[in-house]
Amino acid sequence: MDAIQVQGWIRTRRDSKDFSFVELNDGSSLKNLQVIARNSLPNYSDVQKLTTGAAICVRGALVASQGKGQKWELVAENIEIVGLADDSYPLQKKGHTPEFLREIAHLRPRSNLFGSVFRVRSRLAFAIHKFFQERGFVYVHTPIITGSDCEGAGELFRVSTIDLKNPPRKDNEIDYAKDFFARQTYLTVSGQLEAEAFACALSKVYTFGPTFRAENSNTSRHASEFWMIEPEMAFCDLNGDMDLAEEIVKYLVHDIRENCPDEMELFSKFVDKELPPRLDFVLERPFQRTTYTEAIELLKKSGEKFEFPVEYGLNLQSEHERWLTEKHFRCPVTVFNFPKEIKPFYMRLNDDNKTVTAMDLLVPGIGEIVGGSQREERLDVLQENMRRHKMDPADYKWYTDLRRYGTVPHAGFGLGFERMLMFVTGVSNIRDVIPFARTPGSAEF
Repeated sequence: MDAIQVQGWIRTRRDSKDFSFVELNDGSSLKNLQVIARNSLPNYSDVQKLTTGAAICVRGALVASQGKGQKWELVAENIEIVGLADDSYPLQKKGHTPEFLREIAHLRPRSNLFGSVFRVRSRLAFAIHKFFQERGFVYVHTPIITGSDCEGAGELFRVSTIDLKNPPRKDNEIDYAKDFFARQTYLTVSGQLEAEAFACALSKVYTFGPTFRAENSNTSRHASEFWMIEPEMAFCDLNGDMDLAEEIVKYLVHDIRENCPDEMELFSKFVDKELPPRLDFVLERPFQRTTYTEAIELLKKSGEKFEFPVEYGLNLQSEHERWLTEKHFRCPVTVFNFPKEIKPFYMRLNDDNKTVTAMDLLVPGIGEIVGGSQREERLDVLQENMRRHKMDPADYKWYTDLRRYGTVPHAGFGLGFERMLMFVTGVSNIRDVIPFARTPGSAEF
């Protein structure tokens, strides 16, 4: 067999009488390649000094392994030492806690768990594009810097070049007309509004990019910077919106199980032993649907003692969402038709004048993973919604123009990329599925 060449980082090295076993990994897969380094190598004494974390390049013959645990091994003809790792290298063979590994986020991808998480993250991103491209959606890049607060929650990161020590003033207020963009601007919380403009021209579009929320929340489900997938469809109502949301969740679960078997096996062994049956539930059972009003009644009659109150007009909390999916329906649930008071201005008002065509898709173990709605396509109703939310329609003239020129029913949703990743991996903390997490009080690396 012709000689081959491989490169990677040493996971472990152990010496025998006349040779050394080196476990090598280049990050492309969970499994290591065993390298046999014989004492006949010219630099064998240097090889014996190699420690975990060192980088090497090996040339040799791939042969059937005589030992257990691997089918093939590489008998080295030459080992080039590329980069040494000293005794302070923190990733040793022993187990490390996720909390410790977050402190060394620049090195944690070299661990089995996090290497697997980020390979699955890559595949999940590919599968998302594949899903939409196969269905004729157009990929749109929406701006990261925006002048609008899509969600109306006010949890925005300001973007400014104004000198904080000496800001320009007008009528005793900061004069943002002198700022870089000549107005107040923010990091985007959503690309939805811009996606609507493109859907009203190209029919079916989707965005996939970073979003930012200045929400001072330190829970395991929230991050300040995260990625969102936001499809938008013209000539679509709430039912079509729910159909697509349920379809993509099933599609992504199936894709990851099909294409990342080694990683999924690791997650089910060491992260969450209930992961396989929970994902099977998603693939094998139809999703349930219930109105917000029905969900509130189910929660009230449940007999459970919840930390947060259950009342009509209040948002469902994670504990409520998980009870619905894990204990009552025992499968993913889409809750729809929410009170208008707790939802943003752009959602279509139902005929009852009390609820809007909103929907949240809830999954076991996570809670809400998708939030969407049919958008308000009627100009007069949209303008009234804006006034009710204390917004000036003049600030959103471009958005209301979409209702003036060939308005159509349209709908869309936001799928939290990291929430989806948490669901398919069983990883319970969002900080552990983001390469370099940004959370309140923490923007390291």
